[in-house]
Amino acid sequence: MTDDVISALSGTPVADMARWLAEYDINGLPVVDAEDRVLGVVSATDLKRTQGAASVGDVLTAGAVMSTPARTVRADDSVVRAARLMSTSGMERLPVVDEEARLVGMVTRRDVLQIFARPDADIGDEVTDDIVVRALWLGPESVDVSVTDGVVTLSGCLETSGAVAIAVWMTQQVDGVTGVVNRLTSQHEAPYRRPA
Repeated sequence: MTDDVISALSGTPVADMARWLAEYDINGLPVVDAEDRVLGVVSATDLKRTQGAASVGDVLTAGAVMSTPARTVRADDSVVRAARLMSTSGMERLPVVDEEARLVGMVTRRDVLQIFARPDADIGDEVTDDIVVRALWLGPESVDVSVTDGVVTLSGCLETSGAVAIAVWMTQQVDGVTGVVNRLTSQHEAPYRRPA
């Protein structure tokens, strides 16, 4: 995250915020109260919507145009959580807050992509070496691991369904993994029984 964050107060005029976005080459900024608690976010899109909306002499402020409630991540949240929130919300920037919801930084889509920008081969090697061999104590040929654009596909047959669940969960935690396709089966699956 970036800890040098440009923020606005509720009373900050829209004209000032528009100038800051251009000056600092950013596309949004958080709106905070006097104690730095995040109240909302103003994006470049929010500012464009306000053009021509105010009557002559009116001064639009951050409080009037901000999106609320603010979607934030905690400083101790995982990068994966931030990436998922950005993906589902369509946001390019997320305020990072402490346990009291005070602004401590900003994480951008670019920040997140740098973490996930690992070569597929490196991700595949880590999954095979650290999970299949070291964690599950299997031979590297026991699970076929293929990676395309950060999406890991696991194929093969493990001894138990618990081992399958562990393999999938651990793979999801690997830096650079954006998704897991589970094609693993288990030797000792409970047989399917129709409900009576």
